[in-house]
Amino acid sequence: MADWETAVAEKKRELATAIPDAWRIPEGALSGSETKLVAQDAVRASGVLSPAELAITEDNTAAQLLAKIAQRELTAVEVTTAFAKRAAVAQQLTSCLTEMFFERGIERARWLDEFLEENGRVYGPLHGLPISLKDSFRVEGIHATAGFVALLAERPTSNSALVDLLLDAGAVLYVKTNIPQTMMTADSENNIFGRALNPHNTALTAGGSSGGEGALAALRGAPLGVGTDVAGSIRIPALSCGVYGFKPTPGRVPFGNQAPGLRSGLPGIAPAAGPLGQSVADLELFMTAVAAGDPWRYDDDAVPVPWRPAAHQRRRPAAKLRVGVLPEDPAYPLHPPVRRALDEAASGLEAAGHEVIRLPADPARGVSLAQRIAFQYFGLGGRLYGGHLIEKAGEPLVASVAAGSHPFTTEPPVVAAGLELAQVLERLGAARGAYSDAWRRTWLEHDLDVVLAPGAQNTAVAHDTWGLPPYTLMWNLIEYPACIVPFGKASKELDPEPVTYGVPFQPDYDPVQVDGAPCAVQIVAPKFKDEECLWAAGIIDSSLNAIKVN
Repeated sequence: MADWETAVAEKKRELATAIPDAWRIPEGALSGSETKLVAQDAVRASGVLSPAELAITEDNTAAQLLAKIAQRELTAVEVTTAFAKRAAVAQQLTSCLTEMFFERGIERARWLDEFLEENGRVYGPLHGLPISLKDSFRVEGIHATAGFVALLAERPTSNSALVDLLLDAGAVLYVKTNIPQTMMTADSENNIFGRALNPHNTALTAGGSSGGEGALAALRGAPLGVGTDVAGSIRIPALSCGVYGFKPTPGRVPFGNQAPGLRSGLPGIAPAAGPLGQSVADLELFMTAVAAGDPWRYDDDAVPVPWRPAAHQRRRPAAKLRVGVLPEDPAYPLHPPVRRALDEAASGLEAAGHEVIRLPADPARGVSLAQRIAFQYFGLGGRLYGGHLIEKAGEPLVASVAAGSHPFTTEPPVVAAGLELAQVLERLGAARGAYSDAWRRTWLEHDLDVVLAPGAQNTAVAHDTWGLPPYTLMWNLIEYPACIVPFGKASKELDPEPVTYGVPFQPDYDPVQVDGAPCAVQIVAPKFKDEECLWAAGIIDSSLNAIKVN
């Protein structure tokens, strides 16, 4: 074997002992033909979890779990054990995990129970709540590979900034989740941990780069999880796997001390860390707890902005929204079920009494222009995307990376070639500023609360076919917070005609292949209006949940 294969084999031997025998799915418990794991209720069918553990993991919100632990109706050990067992089952079904430190998590939960017993109070706002982490977050003593074999040669000696904040808030950390090689594709596959599968249909992608988080959340293997997003890496897995996801304004959640090999130190698009969960309320609980922890104390790039509960309600006390609907970009046509879900959502909001404004097309704030600006920024990164780490290990590229859709695009650059780097950055900055200002003026002109948009051109699609992230990346470019809310499903009956687009890095629509895949909408607010974004997302979610959709 090559050296990289030896390193991977050693890591796989380590992982083989991470799941206790009693937590393994018994042979014959499942039919062996499970592909739609959520619909087939594969976790329950595995027989690994007791009825009490199924109830803990299925019948409680994150807030309810925190309340029951604080009131001693449940112990942190009981909650952590239940989610650890469920995560272990999810791993066996979907390869959604990279690291499983269950004993460490349960020992932490035991300490928290003792603290509550001895002091009569919780340790912090997240006391006893299990939280999963994307693999790129560093936890002392545990690998953080970001999908690179070369990083198996080292174990972190310190925690990521957010990890320290979560521990100080009383959270329990117990698993890390699967990601793509390079962290720059929407297919979470790498040479170490394999491919994360979509629990709604294992023939489809779980999304990326936080794909393991999306898969784990869809199987309820964590009450809350944390991903990162520089082009859609929280929102794409959330919409692909039918869960909720939130990309905050960069700096609202500490991002510091991530795994090496990630792009940093060059002017461009700032990454953001944020939550995935089962509801908008889960997302807001996470953001509130993080803000209460004074993030600037952990990360000098974190913005010391407190959470502003109810500030938005002073503007529209009747909780009726003015919602702008993003127009479809002809260069990035929506798949039929995505277009249908967006139209049904807009009509449903109008029926619920909200004002819906269908925004006119404007090239100055269009999806295509954002793609061109953003990908030219990405192109400046070159080897900073981890190419040197791939070369160091001698590992091959996985299929989605080899396809070359990231970080490059076929569209012409905004700034002509042949200029010095300083000139390129200056002109890119001017183009980005004009694009951001066009959206600022749009908000003011239409007096918007939020924009309703698709999260992607498509639902989850076949492995290695996702391509580009136009409808998420545009909001990263101008640092607007954005929330994914599940809404509807793809249907071969409602949208029966296949569509072939014939464009590089744009998947075709196959109604049979994606039948039943989750659909979603994206709710967007201006920079630093994270509170307003989640407030509006909650209202929109409630309105849409009252609509019967396919």
